[in-house]
Amino acid sequence: MTASSAGTIRCVGAVVHDSNGRLLLVRRANEPGRGLWSLPGGRVEPGETDAVALAREVHEETGLSVAVGELVGWVTRPAARGVYAIYDYRCQVTSGDLRPGDDASDAAWVSGAIFDTLNRDNMVTERLAQTLAEWDCLPRP
Repeated sequence: MTASSAGTIRCVGAVVHDSNGRLLLVRRANEPGRGLWSLPGGRVEPGETDAVALAREVHEETGLSVAVGELVGWVTRPAARGVYAIYDYRCQVTSGDLRPGDDASDAAWVSGAIFDTLNRDNMVTERLAQTLAEWDCLPRP
C-alpha cells in the first residue's frame, strides 16, 4: 500500500502495547488534534509503503524503533483538503528510549486507568477510545 490518491491523505498509526499491557500514546504538538493524546503515526509520503512510513513516524515521534505487524483496522477523519484515511497496525518495540520528538509534545506508556481519565477529560483524539475498544486494543488495566 502506498501514498495518497486525490482528496484522500493516506496515514498510518501504531498500536503498541508493552509487556504490562500499557498503550503507547503521543500528545500532538500540531494540528490536527494539537494538545490531544493519540496513537503515534502520520502521513505516508510518496514512494513509501505503510510499514516504512509507520516505522519512520514512530521513531520520529517517540524515539522507538518498531517492527510493523498486522493491520488492526482503519478509520477516516475529515481533513482541511479532503479526508485522512488512517490505517492502524499492531507494532512491537525493537529498540530505543521513549522520548517525545518531531510532531509530539509528549510520549507515554498509558495504563487503562490513565487512558480512561484522559478520555473522560476529553484529552484523546476524537473517537480514539471507541475505535480502540471496537478493535480490542485498549490498554489493559
